Amino acid sequence: MNSHGACLVSAGPDDLEAVMAIEQRCQSHPWSREVMLRYLSKEHVVWRLELDGTLIGFAVVTQIAGEAELLDIAIDPDYQGRGFGQQLLQRLLDDVGSKGNERMFLEVRASNMPAIAVYEKLGFCQIGVRRNYYPAKIGREDALMYCQELFQ
Repeated sequence: MNSHGACLVSAGPDDLEAVMAIEQRCQSHPWSREVMLRYLSKEHVVWRLELDGTLIGFAVVTQIAGEAELLDIAIDPDYQGRGFGQQLLQRLLDDVGSKGNERMFLEVRASNMPAIAVYEKLGFCQIGVRRNYYPAKIGREDALMYCQELFQ
């Protein structure tokens, strides 16, 4: 628990409907149910952010060979703009760092300025660009690649 009263817990297959509801509200091109279920079926990969027992956000993080990658993160639109995304990401950084990971990677749409602001505020640095990576309403959009060193 913390000042917002939100807590972070590991998600599982039973969370598919609730996670997909947020995914579909937040993403212009949401993951499929099959892909989300694949990650939910693995332990400690999908994390739920709960406020008073209500799922308000989630994140998908893989960890391998000392590196973590944030694959997906979303906060229910009804709860956006209140610091929950930053709180969720900070908790994830603390968690993966405590497990011996040396860095965390992520990719973000070049147009997603609110997310980019949070990532940079938490110490992520842009390390590259994947041209035309994301599908967009018209054509494709670049992905900005970010990294944070966890042990400096």
